[in-house]
Amino acid sequence: MDKLKRVLSGQDDGSADGSADGSGILERANQVSTLAWGTRMKGFLICFVLGALSSILGTCLLWIPGVGLAVFAVLYSVGNICALASTMFLIGPSRQLRTMCAKERALATAIMLWKNYGLALLFCVLQFVAFTWYGLSYIPFARDAVLKLFSLCV
Repeated sequence: MDKLKRVLSGQDDGSADGSADGSGILERANQVSTLAWGTRMKGFLICFVLGALSSILGTCLLWIPGVGLAVFAVLYSVGNICALASTMFLIGPSRQLRTMCAKERALATAIMLWKNYGLALLFCVLQFVAFTWYGLSYIPFARDAVLKLFSLCV
């Protein structure tokens, strides 16, 4: 159980002895973090919900004549940054950056970074689905629970 907590809190770098070089600023930020697991979950949920609401509000305001595009760009960008920051509560910033392009998260990361102006609304929806799936990958058994929930609904 201690190993699981270390891995989820970003304190385990995956090496056999568990030592980290600590030379980077992100590694040092991970090492000084003293948040309890419950606090990390609360931070994740608050940032994720605020990010989702900001992006959804920006998407809704896209259709306002004149200023809609600028409002959309600002709110949607702030929402994405806030949502991305939410997963840093779960595993820390350094590990977040290292695992964004891992094999099981590569598709979600690619969709999240994709830019196509003609299909912006479709990609907004796909981006939130991808980010939700990406965020759930940091919570033990969360993906399995969501898959089981959807299989019960079908």
